[in-house]
Amino acid sequence: MSARQGAKVGVGWFTLFTLAWLALWTVQLTPLQLLIPLQLNTPDDPDGWVSGVVSSGLVLAMGGIAGVIAAPVAGGLSDRTRGRMGRRRPWALGGVWLGTASLAAIAFASGPWGVGLAWVGVSVGVAVASAAFTALIADQLTTQRGAASAAVSSSQALGIVVGVGVIVLLELGVVVGYLVLAGFLAVVGTASALLLPDPPARSDVAVARQVRTLGERLAALRDRDFAWLLAGRLTVNIGNALGTGLLLFFLLYGLQRDPATAEDELLLLILVYTLFVVGSSIASGWMSDRTGRRIPFVVWSAVVQGLASIILVVAPSLSTAMIAAALLGVGYGAYMSVGLALGTDLLPYPEDHARDLGFVNVSASLGQLIGPLLGAGLVALVGGFWLLFLVGGILSIAGGLMTYAIRSRERAASAL
Repeated sequence: MSARQGAKVGVGWFTLFTLAWLALWTVQLTPLQLLIPLQLNTPDDPDGWVSGVVSSGLVLAMGGIAGVIAAPVAGGLSDRTRGRMGRRRPWALGGVWLGTASLAAIAFASGPWGVGLAWVGVSVGVAVASAAFTALIADQLTTQRGAASAAVSSSQALGIVVGVGVIVLLELGVVVGYLVLAGFLAVVGTASALLLPDPPARSDVAVARQVRTLGERLAALRDRDFAWLLAGRLTVNIGNALGTGLLLFFLLYGLQRDPATAEDELLLLILVYTLFVVGSSIASGWMSDRTGRRIPFVVWSAVVQGLASIILVVAPSLSTAMIAAALLGVGYGAYMSVGLALGTDLLPYPEDHARDLGFVNVSASLGQLIGPLLGAGLVALVGGFWLLFLVGGILSIAGGLMTYAIRSRERAASAL
């Protein structure tokens, strides 16, 4: 199972890596898509549902802000960690255990403040563990970065199906649902963190022990190409979150479904979305590794995602939502797998891989958590969902086009 930087890893490594990400995505996205909206839903009067949407958006934004801070900080600390347990493993384990405890806490929380505080703990735990696991790509891989990135993005889609599917089909309810998620993260996350290799830092990054100023810690954000990558990734993920983050509310109040029907249709949409995300992420990750070209995949996948959201503006119905889910899956799957691989190619400082990949992770997770807050405001503004999907489509396309601002295209290709 051992691995060294530049060597190819085998099936065992990819299996553990994929399981780790499946657990992280499941516990992050299932509450976002299903459990938190159910906890904070307020259907008491004709306008009551709007306050539930707003409360959900605020809670998810609280978690997003906490994750933004936690991911690069934890990544930077893991870059400088030296000990018998390795650099990444202690932080992976710490994030997993914090997330597990917070999921248990949110199960019994009530009201926006109680749910919000517990959700901050979940978000911080997931952000810390994600920073550690993502760093393994840059630490140990060179020619398989697209494949590893595809494992991350396909696990994101599968995680929604695993979480929402188990809770809806087994009718677990909110409290039991959270406790099942906590157990899943504790077992799978801990096993993956312990069994995945964590080789010591190379001699050329020994400088990582040195104390640095705040400006030095944020140096990657001044790298022009890396900054454009982060900006585009954030924008596309906000667009994706606008198209997916409030789907349960769209089914309940946009298409006037009863709660039981809405949950079943949500699961169906997620299944369609997942099928296309997984296929698209694997195929595009493999092709980008083979061709050495990342940017065309990144741009056009974001455009496809944007067009999917606009379909729901023109003709909102369950049938068009199914078509949009398929297109959204194709676009987002390719964007996330190849976009993460591009991010690892553009890392500006070899001694700070985990810290800088923390910024890459934050740009995605923050977009996914800010999106529902922005979406709640757009829904409240017009009393419906058309503006939500329109803005989501525009942001997705704009974020993809930002990738063309990256000048050092040959740098990304040469990293392969």
